[in-house]
Amino acid sequence: MSTQREQDRTKGLTRRAALLAGGQALLLSALVGRVYYLQVVEADRYKVLAEENRINLRLLAPRRGRLLDRFGVTLATSDQNYRVVLVAEQAGEIESTLDAIGTLVPLSDADKRRVLRDIHRKHSFVPVIVRENMSWEEVSRIEVNVNDLPGVNIEVGSSRFYPFGERVTHVVGYVAPPSEKELTGDPIMELPDFRIGKSGVEKSEDLELRGKAGASQIEVNALGRVVREINRDEGVVGQDVVLTLDMWLQDFTQRRLTAEESASCVLMDAVTGDILAMGSSPGYDGNAFTHGLPAKLWQGLNEDPHGPLNNKAIQGIYPPGSTFKPCVALAGLESGAITADTRISCSGKITVGTTEFHCWRKQGHGSLDLRGGLKNSCDVFFYEVARRLGVDKIAAMAHLLGMGKQTGVEIPSERSGLIPTRAWKLATYGVPWQNGETYSVGIGQGYVNTTPLQLATMVARLVTRRAVQPRIIRRSGLILPDKPFDPDAGASEFSMLEVDPKNLAAVLNGMDAVINEIGGTGYATRITEAGMQMGGKTGSAQVRHISEAERQHGLRKQEDIPWKDRDHALFIAFAPVGNPRYVAAAVVEHGKHGASSAGPIVRDVLHECQKRDPARQFPPGPLIVPDSAVVALDRPAPPSTPDPDPESVSD
Repeated sequence: MSTQREQDRTKGLTRRAALLAGGQALLLSALVGRVYYLQVVEADRYKVLAEENRINLRLLAPRRGRLLDRFGVTLATSDQNYRVVLVAEQAGEIESTLDAIGTLVPLSDADKRRVLRDIHRKHSFVPVIVRENMSWEEVSRIEVNVNDLPGVNIEVGSSRFYPFGERVTHVVGYVAPPSEKELTGDPIMELPDFRIGKSGVEKSEDLELRGKAGASQIEVNALGRVVREINRDEGVVGQDVVLTLDMWLQDFTQRRLTAEESASCVLMDAVTGDILAMGSSPGYDGNAFTHGLPAKLWQGLNEDPHGPLNNKAIQGIYPPGSTFKPCVALAGLESGAITADTRISCSGKITVGTTEFHCWRKQGHGSLDLRGGLKNSCDVFFYEVARRLGVDKIAAMAHLLGMGKQTGVEIPSERSGLIPTRAWKLATYGVPWQNGETYSVGIGQGYVNTTPLQLATMVARLVTRRAVQPRIIRRSGLILPDKPFDPDAGASEFSMLEVDPKNLAAVLNGMDAVINEIGGTGYATRITEAGMQMGGKTGSAQVRHISEAERQHGLRKQEDIPWKDRDHALFIAFAPVGNPRYVAAAVVEHGKHGASSAGPIVRDVLHECQKRDPARQFPPGPLIVPDSAVVALDRPAPPSTPDPDPESVSD
C-alpha cells in the first residue's frame, strides 16, 4: 500500500517537474526570442535610438563672406575667437551658474541681464553666449573648472572685423545679433554667433553674405558634457561681395573730411556710375557693434548733434543753394526761356509785389549772360530765369538729372529729398503755389532739398548726357593686374538724356568759368596742375535768416551766430575739364561758404583721384592698413594767386 502511494507521489513530482521544466523552457524561449528580436530584428532601430542618446547634432553658423574694394582690399572679414556658452536645459539654476562664471572671468550685470534675456528668447537647447573674444588665460580658467559648471562650454566662433574702422563703416555698415522682431523661426537665426547685416552693404547684401549653415556631430556623456566631435560640416561660406570703392581714395576722403566738424563727400566715376569714395564725418566704428555696444556709447552716438550714425552722403537732406543753378540754367535753355547769350541786368535786388529778393552782392553784377551768371553765381539772374520758367519746368529738369527721388544705390535708408511742384504743394498744404516761391527755388532754396549723392549724380548726368545711376556694388568682380579694365565699360547701360548737347556745353562752360576764371566764385579752389583742372559750382544754403533787428544789434556775419544756425556750405565739380571722367559733391554742415570750406575738400579729392586714376590704372602695390587713429589733414591753403575781388566770393 505504502509502495503504491510512493509511486503515485513520484509520478506527481515528475509531472510537476515536467510542467516546471516546460514553463522554464517556454520562458527561456520567449526570452531568447525577445533578445533575438531586439538584437537582430530591431537592431538598426535601437542602434539609432542609442546614438541619439549619445550623439548630439548642432547647427554651425556659416562663415560670412568678405567685403572687398574694387582692387581686392579687405573691408570686412570674419576673425576666429573663443567664447563661453551656456545651454539652459543643462545648466540647472541659471543665475547661480552665471555667478560662478563671474568668479572666473569678468562678467558685468549688463552681461548677466543680456544672457537671461537671450535664454528667454531662444529655445532651451540653443547655446547662449556668455562672454566672447576671450583671452587664452580666461579660456584656461573656465576649462579648469568646467566640471563644476553644468551646461557651460568653451567654443571657437567667429566675429566680424572691419580693418578700417570708421573710415568706411557708413558704406560697409555693421552686423549684430537678430532682434526679437527679426527672429523668423529659422534655427540658424538663434545660433550664438549668428549675425545679420544691420546697416550699409552688410544689410543690403545680407543674404549673399550669409552662406549656408553647417553641422557638428558631437558625443556627449550622461551630464550633457561634450566628450568629442565625431563629424563636422562647416557649411557653405558666404559669397564675397566686391564694392566699387577704391579704399585708398575712401581713406583719403574720410580723413580729409575730419578737418570739419560735420561733413560728407561723394566721389564718382561719371561714365560707369561707380562710387569711388563716400565719406561722412564724424563716423563710428562698426567693430563696436560686433562685440556688443555699451549702453553709454550708444547713448552718446545717438545724442551727438553731429549725427555720427547717419551716412550724410545719402541721408543728409540739404537745400542745394547755388549748386542747383546749373539745373535751372539747363531748364531755361531747353525750354527756350533763355539762350546762352541772353543778358539779364542785376542791380542787387528784384522786387515782386511788395517783396524784395536780394542778390548776395548788394551792389549787383550789372548785365550778365549765362556764363557770367554762373561764374558770378548771380542770384538776380536766376530769379529771372526761374520766373520765366515756372516751378514745374524746373522740377521736370531736376527729376531728369536725378534729384527728388532715391538714386537706387545699394545702401539702405537712402532719402529721396524733395523737388517741389504746384501739385505737390496743393496736395501737401492745401494752398496754391505762390509766384514768389518760384524765385527761391531758382537759387536752390525754399522747399528744395537734395542729398550729396543726388548732387554728384546731377553732375555725372550733365557731363555724360546719360541717365547715370550711381552704384556701390561691382557685379563684374575685382579689377586685377592681368585683367585689362575697360574704362568705358557700363556706359552703354545708361540711356541718353533728351537734352541738346549745345545746351549742356553752355552750362559746363559756365561751370568751368566758376573755377578757372578770375572773378569766379570758386577761383580760389582751382586745381593748377595742367590736365587736371576742374569745373564746378559753389553753394551756400541758408539755415537761419538773420533779421534786420539782429543786424542792427551787430549780428551781421555767420561767425556771430551759433554753429548749428550757420549756413551749410556746398560744392560740386567735375574733372578734368577737357574730358570729364570724375565728379564729386561735398557738403560741410554749417560751414558758412562753399568756396572756403566745401570747395577745398572737393579740390583735394578730385586731385588725388586723378593722380591715382582708378578707372585706368591698377595700384602699384597693396594698400597698407593705416593706424586706427584718424588724423585730420590740415586744410590746404588756396592757390597762391588770390582772387582780385574778394567780395565776388559769395558761396
